[in-house]
Amino acid sequence: MLISAELLLQYHRCKRRPYLDLYGDFRETDGANDLLIKLQRDKIVYQKTVLTQWNSLRPNYPQGDWYRGQTATIELMQQGVECIYHGVLLTQYSDIHLHLYELIDTQEVTDTQSEDFSVSPRQDFRIFPSASPVYPDLERYTLLSRPDLLIKKPGNSCFGDWMYVPVNIELGKRPKQEYQSVAAFHAQVLAMVQQAEPETPWLILRGKETRYPVDLTKAMPQMHRILWELIQTLEKNKAPEIFISRQKCNLCHWYSSCYAIAQSQKHLSLLPGITPIRYTQLQALEITTLESLAQTSPTLLENLPGFDSQIACKVIVQAQSVIENRPLILPASDKILTLAKDNITTNGSNRASGIAQQQNLLLFSQQQINSLSLTSSSPDIFTAPIELYFDIEAQPDLNLDYLLGVLVVDRQNNTEQFYSLLAEKLEDEELIWQQFLDLVWQYPHAPIYHFCIYEYDTVKRLSKLYHTPNAVVKPILNRFVDVYEKLTQSVALPVESYALKAIARWLGFEWRHPEASGAKCIYWYDQWLKTGDRTLLEKIQSYNEDDCRATRSVKDWFVSFLPTEL
Repeated sequence: MLISAELLLQYHRCKRRPYLDLYGDFRETDGANDLLIKLQRDKIVYQKTVLTQWNSLRPNYPQGDWYRGQTATIELMQQGVECIYHGVLLTQYSDIHLHLYELIDTQEVTDTQSEDFSVSPRQDFRIFPSASPVYPDLERYTLLSRPDLLIKKPGNSCFGDWMYVPVNIELGKRPKQEYQSVAAFHAQVLAMVQQAEPETPWLILRGKETRYPVDLTKAMPQMHRILWELIQTLEKNKAPEIFISRQKCNLCHWYSSCYAIAQSQKHLSLLPGITPIRYTQLQALEITTLESLAQTSPTLLENLPGFDSQIACKVIVQAQSVIENRPLILPASDKILTLAKDNITTNGSNRASGIAQQQNLLLFSQQQINSLSLTSSSPDIFTAPIELYFDIEAQPDLNLDYLLGVLVVDRQNNTEQFYSLLAEKLEDEELIWQQFLDLVWQYPHAPIYHFCIYEYDTVKRLSKLYHTPNAVVKPILNRFVDVYEKLTQSVALPVESYALKAIARWLGFEWRHPEASGAKCIYWYDQWLKTGDRTLLEKIQSYNEDDCRATRSVKDWFVSFLPTEL
């Protein structure tokens, strides 16, 4: 079986996906994702841009025939070609496994070194469990490495007085851990092929620091641990447990299938605030259902990794909100913990042993919660005579904010007006920025409602970029009110996500284009720049207006809800 760097990368992101990619029913996968297709095309374009720096050659072989690909690649390496693009390297996993154990036998490693891996990659490869539940037939696994570039440098290898260093080209601007693990994978396979110690691999990123050397003293042991876990997973006869993490899952072709299973199980990963680390802690306490979490004391969780007193309170009330299918006021964490600890003191004489008994003694009712004040950051959100609702559409790969949408709600005159400030081309960004300033200064006392921090940060960025005087922009920023921040600090809603769409749809609001999303708009604007199709711009503008109106819907509900609950 072939284990590729791509499989390792996907396992780093999701322990379930590689198993499904190898053994799953592809009739259950989603269709092509427009944004993913765009990212794949962007990466190819970026790679070609980077390639202009080198005189590179690409090995010639039939598509998918990796063994002939390796033969063609080694021929180029033997010739001493300066740069090889998309070379193919193969090695048996059993050979690496044996090599690592030989290193262990020749090195004296302390237990402390083995724990923190803060030593050289030669010094510690004690990464394989001594008593594994499944010990695979390692001869079955061949590692397939296809680094973007192999760069020649002086050194000693089986080819002569030169060797190669792997380089990967990524669209990201940060050297993510998953990128570094893949780079270490390429370095390890390359070391076996050219019979030389692993050399420092490089990442070429999009950003100020475009070239990043990967520290193998950290990345190599981590890579081997993940690789070993991946093989252990593939040896089992069922896919790993589901965990829905929307930021990582949304572009995956198994998303709909996994999400349907998670919904049927009422899986805790669908609960806002439950991260993989927190879920692991809850599993250790055998808290794996909404009901068990809703009945848990915050004092049981507050000192666990990934939790604190405030988070413990919020996830418990969040579970209660979902079970009861109604919004609940979030209590001040310090007051609810005092209440819980008072319950311990009051009932201490009756306390039985075991976690379940302790949880029962620490329960508090929603009536008690509602009797407490709001969290320390009580909402300063209100209804004003004139209100502005603000939403931005951006093109991240161009660092461009091309649409500034503002909904003006005049309650005095019972009127509404939406302004779509659109940059049809890149150089129009400064123009729409000035139009935005002119518009909001027409209403100098109106609060400017937005959802999440992006709008606030973008106004600061644009003011700096276009040298806007502080006297002009600071009064505007002082009027910004983040509806998301105020809401999530005060209320738990029976939703799976605190994204604008999830909350607004829970309230009954619907977008005119059901398929529209922020990701879709990125794709649409990219297509607009290429095709000039104005219907794409019109879709983006209506989506942006709907976002503004959805923000208003959430804000108006929030204002009306609080007085009835306090």
